[in-house]
Amino acid sequence: MGLVHACAGRFRGRGIEYDDLFSSGCMGLVKAADAFDETRGVQFSTYAVPVILGEIRRLFRDGGAVKVSRSLKELAVRTAREREKFMKEHFREPSVSELAAQMNLPAESVAEALGAGMPTVSLTGDPEEGGSQIDIPVESPEGEIGDMLSLQEVIRRLEEKDQRLIILRYFKHRTQTETAKELSMTQVQVSRREKKILKILREQLE
Repeated sequence: MGLVHACAGRFRGRGIEYDDLFSSGCMGLVKAADAFDETRGVQFSTYAVPVILGEIRRLFRDGGAVKVSRSLKELAVRTAREREKFMKEHFREPSVSELAAQMNLPAESVAEALGAGMPTVSLTGDPEEGGSQIDIPVESPEGEIGDMLSLQEVIRRLEEKDQRLIILRYFKHRTQTETAKELSMTQVQVSRREKKILKILREQLE
């Protein structure tokens, strides 16, 4: 159950109540328990985390607290990606007009997509909290547990040599030259292979 809490905590403040997130996570935990095969040599927690996260993400795909069309959902996801891209390039938040120009879309469509992607806020506070208090969502430190388990899982899917390369570079903090010597590769080969592996890991984690 601690895994469920850790995974659900990663999605706090994104427009869906925590109880709903936790319930979906529990469904994922049950599915993971039913399908787990210990003969594969993988710890249950390593297997369960991606299943739990997948079930929680399904809750967002099926619709959160406010129902919007599928096309608007897709545009909201695309807008969020373009916003992150802009921030990485310019180190600041883009305006709606800048995003619209970047996406070659009307500013009204971009504004609507940004609104659809924002978390909802209750107009009536929780009675148990005084009726008017609104909690500010914060990142749960338990989310790091889910992140690390997910990372371990995708690294295990790599070929043995690629696993060693990543472990040497990012867990043992070896330079590319030192890594090349241990793997009987050139520094250039390590650099190129490392970029490809990181791209694969990012895609699988996303």
